[in-house]
Amino acid sequence: MMKKREQGVALVLVLWVITLLTVIAGNFAFSMRSEARIAANLLQNAQAQAHADAGVQLAWFQLMKPAGSAGRWEANGAMHEFMHDGVAVKVSIQDESGKIDLNAAPEELLKGLFKSVGLDDPASTQLAAATLDWRTPGSLKRLNGAKEDDYRAAGKNYAPPNAPFETIDELQRVLGMTPELYRKIAPALTIYSGQPAVNTSAAPLEVLLAIPGINLAMVEQFMLRRQEAIAAGQPIPLLAGAGAFASGSGGLAAYLVRSEVVIPGGASFVRQVVGRPSPDPKNPVQVFAWGEGDVQTVALNNTTAKN
Repeated sequence: MMKKREQGVALVLVLWVITLLTVIAGNFAFSMRSEARIAANLLQNAQAQAHADAGVQLAWFQLMKPAGSAGRWEANGAMHEFMHDGVAVKVSIQDESGKIDLNAAPEELLKGLFKSVGLDDPASTQLAAATLDWRTPGSLKRLNGAKEDDYRAAGKNYAPPNAPFETIDELQRVLGMTPELYRKIAPALTIYSGQPAVNTSAAPLEVLLAIPGINLAMVEQFMLRRQEAIAAGQPIPLLAGAGAFASGSGGLAAYLVRSEVVIPGGASFVRQVVGRPSPDPKNPVQVFAWGEGDVQTVALNNTTAKN
């Protein structure tokens, strides 16, 4: 009787051990599946990033071709698609001189930008003045502007640096700027052209609409003529009525390159880079900003890309 009881206890213990081992094995298998899934996702993300970076390198190669070369990609924002190891890569190049430079634009142009996205005249005037006060040295405040005392009165724990903008993102700290407004105007802004006017031959719609005295009908007609001139290989016409707010590319051109990839596994990646070709054969591209997704979030970078 005692022997049978001992055998019963032993059987129960064996069953408990088997159950415990089964649970451990199941947890181990689940953990391995999770880790394998994570590793696969990391691999797909790395592949997507590599393909996107290849698109950036091809864009720099295109920009280094002599002007007028057959098949050369122009810096007009047009989308170019090519296959890279079986993956479709979409690349665009935008000339930064076609944007409004935060550090060089006059008050009228900044005001025109704010009005073009819906601000009324008083609010646009005040925000343009505050933007200029942010970048202007000294503590002297312009009419409708904002300096340190105004930021303190508004409950801010910071004040204008009284120095040029280092990034586009910095504009979000200017008194009166809102996240919604910033999202609307960010694509029209740069800190890399150094020009008080904009290059209308490369300017996107939102920039052209910011020019004082220019309306939507004038912009649409101009963009149609511009596209026809590009297609025919002819000089791009001037934007009538733009006056002193329009210019050519001027100086050393800087470019925004955007490369977008979605690989078959579903992973996607967007690389955006701002830079310019360099005459230095050891460092053929001078890079100002390098990052993922929206270029406005890219940190300032003074390093040089090497091909």
